[in-house]
Amino acid sequence: MSNTAVEFYTTRSYLEKNPLWHTEESCWKAEHLLRMINRHKIVPRTICEVGCGAGEVLKQLQHRLDKECDFLGCDISPQAIELCRSRANERLHFELGDVTKISERFFDVILILDVIEHLEDYFSFLRTIKERALYKIFQIPLDLSVQTVLRATPLIKDRQRFGHIHYFTKETALQLLRDLGYNIIDWFYTAVALDLPSTNFKNVVMRIPRRLLYSINMDVAVRLLGGYRLLILTK
Repeated sequence: MSNTAVEFYTTRSYLEKNPLWHTEESCWKAEHLLRMINRHKIVPRTICEVGCGAGEVLKQLQHRLDKECDFLGCDISPQAIELCRSRANERLHFELGDVTKISERFFDVILILDVIEHLEDYFSFLRTIKERALYKIFQIPLDLSVQTVLRATPLIKDRQRFGHIHYFTKETALQLLRDLGYNIIDWFYTAVALDLPSTNFKNVVMRIPRRLLYSINMDVAVRLLGGYRLLILTK
């Protein structure tokens, strides 16, 4: 990433705009990860999360997975790693830096949750990370929808507040991974706009058409109205 892009995460800029560092989503993310892991009977002994933020997702997983499983969280933000300190323990460790540069370890599972939309050169990152684990689990925000393109402001707000510089649909996200040689085992939508509390009146109102249309045709609902992410299990 360029110096400007990196500084958004390595200075206090990101923390000031996101003081909870998305810990309010951590239980929700962990539940979906466990759904995917259990569905495919994966029994990991080592898990690494790239861009671990405050580390709460790994903490939640540690409570629910085998007690012998070792966890490593990596993030380039000193502020994020500082938030992780209180969650660290004998089998849950955190490191500051780019995991592709600070560790040569091979993991059973690597988690890349809401990360690639932030990376200037996600192609190089995905090629490197592919060889670091047996299973790779991605969560990718599906920011591109008919309503976000028509309104335009949601995309700009995500760029300014969260640092999203790439925008995906289900089809482009899956094709990206296929093009780089990933074997896609399974995927499903995660309904962030429906599942998590919101104080935004527009988001609350939009839950009705989103839920109704999703019950009729999932893909059409996601493409038209947005509000979903994609969880993908790959090898």
